[in-house]
This record gives sequence, C-alpha cells and structure tokens, in this order.
Amino acid sequence: MRIYYLYLPEMFSFGGKPVWPCRPSPGLLFLLSGIALLFPLELLGAEQDVGPVRPAEYIYPVDAPRDYLSGKFVSVASYIDRFFGDERNYQESNKSVVKLTLNRVVVHGGERKFVLSGKAKVHLPTTQKRLHLLLETDPEQNISGESPQGQTVLNNEVVTPGSYGAAVRYEKARENRWHFSADAGVKFQGVNTDPFARTRGSYSATMGQWRLKVAESLFWFNTIGAGESTQLDVEHFLSDPVLFRATSNATWLNDKQSFDLRQDLSIYHTVSGRTALLYQASAIGVSEPQLQVTEYVVLMLYRYRLHRNWVFFELSPQLHFPRDKNYDLNPLLNLRLEMLFDGSK
Repeated sequence: MRIYYLYLPEMFSFGGKPVWPCRPSPGLLFLLSGIALLFPLELLGAEQDVGPVRPAEYIYPVDAPRDYLSGKFVSVASYIDRFFGDERNYQESNKSVVKLTLNRVVVHGGERKFVLSGKAKVHLPTTQKRLHLLLETDPEQNISGESPQGQTVLNNEVVTPGSYGAAVRYEKARENRWHFSADAGVKFQGVNTDPFARTRGSYSATMGQWRLKVAESLFWFNTIGAGESTQLDVEHFLSDPVLFRATSNATWLNDKQSFDLRQDLSIYHTVSGRTALLYQASAIGVSEPQLQVTEYVVLMLYRYRLHRNWVFFELSPQLHFPRDKNYDLNPLLNLRLEMLFDGSK
C-alpha cells in the first residue's frame, strides 16, 4: 500500500504560506480516529491509505483556506480554554501541567467550606511526549471533560476530595483535528486501592465561522462501574473577543442504567489580557425513572489573572433552581484561587 503526496508550486499559496502535501479527507480521518479509540494505529503497524491523488485546483481552494481558518479558530479557542483553566485544555494539551485550586463555596443558609483539589500531568522521559504520569483528586469525577465551572454548579454541597488517583496515560493527537488518550491507574481511598481505566477520543471540524467538536469517553471504576460519556461542542465567534459555545453532554452509567444529561449555553468574553468573563445558562437532567430536568443554573464568572500567566482568581455568583426544592431560587457564591504550572511565565 502506497502513500502519495502532491506538492504545489509556490504560486499556490494562502496568506503567504505554501500549501502543504495533500491530506486525508475529513471522513477518512473520522473513521480512523474512531478505530484508534480501541487500537492506536502505530501499535498495529497499520498503513494509512489517503486515497487517490486529486488535481491541484481542487486542493488549493478548499484545503488551504480551511486549514488557515481552522488553525486560527482553534488557537483562539484554545487560548480561552487555557485562560479559564478549562478541563478541555487539561485533557488535550500536550504540555506537562500541574493545576492546584482552592475553592470557597458559600450557600445561602448552608455551610461554608474551603476545598483543595488538584491534578498533574507530567511527560515521562524518552516517550516523545506520548506517555504521561497523571496525579489527581477524585479521578471518577474526571470522566466527561466538563469544565471546572460545570463541575462546580452540579451540586449545592461542597465535598472535600475523598480519593486520589495515579495513572499512566498514552496520548496521541493531530493538531486541530483529533485527539486520543487512554489511562490505566489506581485510585486510593484511605487504605483501599481500586484500579480504573479510561479512554477518550475527540474530533473537530470547522465549517466557515462555526466549529463542531465531538468527544467520546469510555471508563470503568470499581466503585461506580462501567460507563460512557458523549459531549458535543458547537462554537461560534460573535466578535473578536467574544466566543459562543453550546455544550451537550450525556453520561451513561451501566450500574444505574440511566443517563445524566446536561446542556450548557456559554458566552466567553475576553475583556483584556488579565480579565475575562463567562456567562452560562445550564439545564441538568436524568433519563430515569423518566426524562426530566433536575436543576436549572444561571451563573456569571469573573476571572482575573493575578500574577503572570499562572495565578488566577475567580468570583462566580450563581442562581440554582433545583427540582427537589420545587425549582425555588437557591443562590450560591463560588470563590476560587487557581495556580497553573505548565511552562508559562
């Protein structure tokens, strides 16, 4: 099986950059990335068939502008996710990173607690950045790729980390297109140890001013059993500093035989290099015993970079409308101090 390459002359360029060799079609990449969820290609020694060579006039007007817009879109969206310390950035960035957060959640008429949590991902030497050592608190909560903001509003009560996890991750990605990772580790809870396994794959496609991203996770924990999580992000820039994102998430737990459902509508507004705002409305529900919304949440999050690119402060007033309280208003205030160690200065 041969792989053909097509090189274009210098006259075919976009933005002053020559067009690179032809690439596999998006449909083929989607199929191959799906296979890679179970069997990474290089582990099987498989060869990739990129299909027949297409004429240069078809490649230039389609591939080059698409790659340019995709790269620009992804770079700005990735910057926003990195600034907000988003779980997407932690899952898909190939950098070594240590993340520590100190939360204080204040519930009207409830307790006030400080919660310390953290996670770390460190390259293992001589592995070409494909093997990482993971350390994290409550690893069973890191299965869907949700943002820290999303995890904060899921519950009115604050729970201190009850377990810790250590795992080895295999990771492979193609910039701006797809990402694959697989974890195998052990969870420590007191004197008890339980094994766990996770695998996650994502694929993104840019269509004009919109980007669609699908992420699929499979997991097994001895405490909660097996399950899967599917997440769809639809993104659009309303203006240069404003990003709209609609996130749909469904998580299946085999032991419960039900789906946990969540829909977020978010607007990220980058005010300056030090300040950003997030406006988010969420509906949270379950599929059993019947399909129903268990909580509505509206929040505003103010995030400020206190020191260089690694110390951040958040202030997030939130309005909760839980079903178990007849959807009556339950206000909440979340304060967060976060430190990121990922090579940024």
